[in-house]
Amino acid sequence: MRKTAETDGALETRGIEQVPDHERTARTRGLFPTWVGANISVLLLTMGASLVVAYHLDIWQALVVAVAAPVVSYGLVGLIGIAGKRGGAPGMALSRAVFGQRGNLLPGALIWVARWGWETINAVTGAYAMLTILDIVLGVRADGVLDMVMLLVFVVATFAISGLGINAVQKCNKYATYFFGVFSVLVLVYLAVHTDWSKVTHQGAGSTAAVITGVGMIAAGGVSWIPSAPDFTRYLPRTASSKAIVGTAVGGAGIVVLPMVLMGAVMAVSTPDLASASDPVSFVGEILPTWLAVPYLLIALIGMLLINSMSMYSAGFTAQTLGFRVPRHWAVSVNAVISLVFGGVLMLVATSFLGSFIAFLSLLAVAFSAWVGVFGADMLRRTEYDGRAMTDTTRTSAYWYRGGFSPAAVAAWAIGLAAGLMFTTSDWFTGPLAKNNVIGEYGLGWVATIVISGLLYLVLPKPAVVTAAPDSESAGTTGSAASAAETAGEPAPAGV
Repeated sequence: MRKTAETDGALETRGIEQVPDHERTARTRGLFPTWVGANISVLLLTMGASLVVAYHLDIWQALVVAVAAPVVSYGLVGLIGIAGKRGGAPGMALSRAVFGQRGNLLPGALIWVARWGWETINAVTGAYAMLTILDIVLGVRADGVLDMVMLLVFVVATFAISGLGINAVQKCNKYATYFFGVFSVLVLVYLAVHTDWSKVTHQGAGSTAAVITGVGMIAAGGVSWIPSAPDFTRYLPRTASSKAIVGTAVGGAGIVVLPMVLMGAVMAVSTPDLASASDPVSFVGEILPTWLAVPYLLIALIGMLLINSMSMYSAGFTAQTLGFRVPRHWAVSVNAVISLVFGGVLMLVATSFLGSFIAFLSLLAVAFSAWVGVFGADMLRRTEYDGRAMTDTTRTSAYWYRGGFSPAAVAAWAIGLAAGLMFTTSDWFTGPLAKNNVIGEYGLGWVATIVISGLLYLVLPKPAVVTAAPDSESAGTTGSAASAAETAGEPAPAGV
């Protein structure tokens, strides 16, 4: 991203208001390290291992999963990211144009809560990575107190990075990408030389249903980024290539997901008890030598910090759209506190991390998918967003519709969400329609959610599309400045 008046400082102060055209100087190639950084996590090793341990797939089936998952999920990330260059605002702010000012509170609240779980999982994994490093290097054994200390350190560091804003996040992603690439190659070489490939290649094959379910499990991580995609593309000019936005998302994610999932699948052959482990990271220290395990875990730890920082960065915008009238960097603190509390519970109580994680992923994807179906269908007819209407939360807003709700969007979202849950199976919840049909058997509840909500929205009567007023193209000027500043939790500029 080229520096602008807004981004050249350490702290980004812009909230959910539309980015003025003169500040939209980013380049699509800058998105590549963003989506690489969004996937630098030991959890991908754990998910790769679960393909063998929990789904009983062989290495070739794991390869199919590792290729298909990022193409499907980050293809959707890229497509929804196009809305960011069209509207120059975060995803949940643009969502007001679809659902209405009040209607947007419904999917917004669910997505915000779902982020709590995702950020908690990442925070716990980061804490376990630090504990594993301490064990390998210093022989320090974990206990309840040390667990909480490491969790606190991780959450505080995440808050610091995400609070600074997009410039800090993208710079960190850029350097983490280089280091992670080098050490991933080293790990791949080590595994290639020291793995008993006869065991790996003679693993029994799993069912087709297990393969498709595995794709859904790996893709769930990418699906969770879809509503955030415009957050990272809103500084792109309106003329930015849509194909490049999609390509950088798929390429950036795929270059990480593919090797890490395969490495996890290979490692699982040596750690068949991974499914019952309460710690998702320590197996890395058991398989790799110290000289490789420690720097690799350090780089992965930085990656997990960046993932949570990106998630909390977006969560700050979501909190603002829900009515938290505080600056974005303070809105981030809400998610940080929640991650700390929930993470402590998970580390002290959970007996099987992998089982809890897979159950969470199956529900996470459905929670995000209902919004994806409606918002994506709306993009087929809407190419511009009114910045003034987005930040005007009163009855005068062009996005007020009927009592603050768009009936078509809210109905399609609610029905799609309910239908998706009915077809979903997990350790925590099993829907009444999850058995004896292809959707339930193949773990396609989240796909059904997108299709049902999207098709319903297309056929239901909708309010007319509102195009941007001439003076709102530069968003944040004259008439919209006071409203934008109020929504961002900051005083209105003088003279407005």
